[in-house]
Amino acid sequence: MTDTTFIKHPAPLISGDFTAAQEPFALFTEWFEEACKAEPNDPNAMALATVDADGLPDLRMVLMKGYDVQGFVFYSHVASQKGRELAANPKAGLLFHWKSLRRQVRIRGNVSPVTEAEADAYFATRPRQAQIGAWASKQSQPLESRFAFEQAIAKVAAKYLVGEVPRPPGWSGWRITPLRIEFWHDRPFRLHDRIEFRRDTPQTAWSKTRLYP
Repeated sequence: MTDTTFIKHPAPLISGDFTAAQEPFALFTEWFEEACKAEPNDPNAMALATVDADGLPDLRMVLMKGYDVQGFVFYSHVASQKGRELAANPKAGLLFHWKSLRRQVRIRGNVSPVTEAEADAYFATRPRQAQIGAWASKQSQPLESRFAFEQAIAKVAAKYLVGEVPRPPGWSGWRITPLRIEFWHDRPFRLHDRIEFRRDTPQTAWSKTRLYP
């Protein structure tokens, strides 16, 4: 995970005590901006949890590529395991863990595809080699050898030797619209601070609860 381009929108919250926050997105912005300064690698890395057809949980790291009050966005192959699972059950969990700050944020909510325009716009910002790799990879499918993958990359590179590399039709993004956001901060002796924001739908107001550690 080396492509660290991302888009952020809400203004930071100015507050000395995060448990006093009344709205989660501004608090997330404050924490995320601090993580961008403190984390040595990929502050936008997040664990993405889905479930398969048997209800078995699945988990992997992805990179957040944008967020605003509508939700948190990432991109991948639609036919990947995560893509198939989200198509069958469009709900997901996210976890940001910023070890250097001793903080984590848990997010749960509904998932929807980004628009074609959004996917095109983000794909155009990717490094050219990453664009070529998106065409060459059959993500989550069996691969007979590394050499076969390198051959596929070479063929795509030759095809798009000049000009722009278009977005593959099977490559897009998803937006997780949160219904639950929990902020956790480490305290001595495991007496941590936790607050959770909840709402029934994206149109209703947030409620806040302080949780036992």
